[in-house]
Amino acid sequence: MEKQRIGRWLRRSRNGQFAVELLFLAAIVVTLVAGFTSLAASFLELSVRAQNNEQALEIAEAGIQYYEWHLAYAPTDFTDGTGKPGPYVHPYYNKSGIQIGAFTLTIQAPPAGSTIVGITSAGTVLADGSVQKTVEVKLGIPSFAQYAWVLNSDVNFGSTAQVYGQIYSNAGVHFDGVAHNLVQSALTTYVDGGQTEWAVYTDGPPADPQPPTPLSTSTSNIFLAGRAIGVPRIDFAGITTDLASIKSAAQASGTYFGASGASGYDLALSGTGYSLYAVTALEPPPSRNCSNSQNQVGWGTWSIKSESLIATGTIPQDGNMFFEDNLWVRGQINGVRVTIASGRFPVSASTYSSIIVNNSLQYTNFNGSDTIALISQNNIIYGLQSDNNLTVDAALIAQNGAVQRYYYNSYCGSTYLRNQLTTYGIIASNLQSGVFYGNSGYQYRTYNYDPNLLYSPPPSFPLTTNSYSLISWQEVQ
Repeated sequence: MEKQRIGRWLRRSRNGQFAVELLFLAAIVVTLVAGFTSLAASFLELSVRAQNNEQALEIAEAGIQYYEWHLAYAPTDFTDGTGKPGPYVHPYYNKSGIQIGAFTLTIQAPPAGSTIVGITSAGTVLADGSVQKTVEVKLGIPSFAQYAWVLNSDVNFGSTAQVYGQIYSNAGVHFDGVAHNLVQSALTTYVDGGQTEWAVYTDGPPADPQPPTPLSTSTSNIFLAGRAIGVPRIDFAGITTDLASIKSAAQASGTYFGASGASGYDLALSGTGYSLYAVTALEPPPSRNCSNSQNQVGWGTWSIKSESLIATGTIPQDGNMFFEDNLWVRGQINGVRVTIASGRFPVSASTYSSIIVNNSLQYTNFNGSDTIALISQNNIIYGLQSDNNLTVDAALIAQNGAVQRYYYNSYCGSTYLRNQLTTYGIIASNLQSGVFYGNSGYQYRTYNYDPNLLYSPPPSFPLTTNSYSLISWQEVQ
C-alpha cells in the first residue's frame, strides 16, 4: 500500500516538473518570438527610413537639377521667377502624379564681379516628416581667363620665360623657356624664320625634329605638362569685350573721362580710391636717333615727364572706369574689383588709344577679392623708362594691338635694358606679343596665372558661354 502511494506521488511530481519545464520552454519561445518580431520591426523601420532618406536625397538633387534648368533659360534670375526673396518650396511628384515630397531652394546670387551661384536644396518626404536631406552646389560661367595667355598671332617665348598656366594661340608658338602647363595651337605647322615648324615647337635643347617625324617627347624639360596642336580654334573676337558698354557703365557711375586735351591720363590706384593726372609732357628720346621698332620718336618713349592732378575719387561699386584717351596705370588696390578701359569713339584704326604700364600695378589680396582688368583698344605697352623690376597683377587685353614693350635701337643706350617682368593674371593679345629683344626689354619674364579669374573675372570681362558649369557638390545633411 505504501509503495503504491509513493508511486502515485512520484508520477505526480514528474508530471508537475514536466509542466514547469514546458512552461519555462514556452516562456523562452515567446521571448524569442517577441525578440525576433521586434528585431524584424526594427529592420523594417530602418529599411523604410533608409528608403525615405534615399528618396529625400533624390528629391534634393531634383531641386538642384530644376534650378540648373531654370538658369539655362534665365541665367540672371536668382529669385526662382518670383522677384522675391526665398526660400522657394516646390512639391515633388512620382511618375503617377502623386506628391511624395518637396524640395526647398535657397539661392545665393553671385557677388559683384563674379558668376558663381550658390544653390542649397533641402529634400523632404511626406511619409516621414523627420527625414530631410540637403545638397549644396556652386555653379559658375567660365570666363576666357582659363588661359594664362590667349593669342591671335604667332608668339615667341625666349629661353628665360617661365609661364604658369595654359597658353593658347590661334597661330604658332615658339617656346624655349619652361611651360608649367599645357601649350596649345589651332595650327598643325607654321612657318617661323623661313622654316616650317610644328605649331608648338622649341629650339631646345634638345631641338624638335622636322616634320614629318612625329611630335617629339624629348622636350619634356620645356613642356612640363605637354602640348597640343590642331586643337579647335578660339574666336578671338569673342574675348574683345564691348568697350562701348563699359563706357556707358562708367558714364552712369561717374567714372568716364573724355579726351584729356593733353598727352593722356595717368591713373594712380590706392586701396579703394584713385588719383587722376593729366599728362602734360613726355620724356624725350635719349638721343635724336633713338626710336622704337615702330619708328616712333617722342611718343616712342611712352614715359611721363610732367603731369598735373585733376581729380581724386573712389573706385565705383560696379568697378567700371573708362578713359577716351591714352592711359598710364599704376598703384595698388585693396579689396576692390575694377575694369579699366581705354578707347576712342567713333572707332578708327588711326585713332586707337593704348594703355601704358611703367610702374608696378599690384593686388593686396590674392584670394579673388582683388581683381584688375586693363582693356585697351590698341596696345598695352611697357614704356622705355618702365621699372627695372616690374610687377603687373591684372588681366590684360589688347583688343586690336599687342601686349608688348617695343624694341629700342642702340641709339637709345644700354641703360634701357630691363631685368625682371612678373605678371599675375592673364594676357590676351591680338597681335604678336614681345617684351625682350636681346638688348632691349625684360631679360627675365615670369607669367603667373590667377585661377580666381576663371569664375570670378573682373567686371564686364568676356565669358566663354552663357551656360553654367558645376564647380562643387556636397551633401551637408
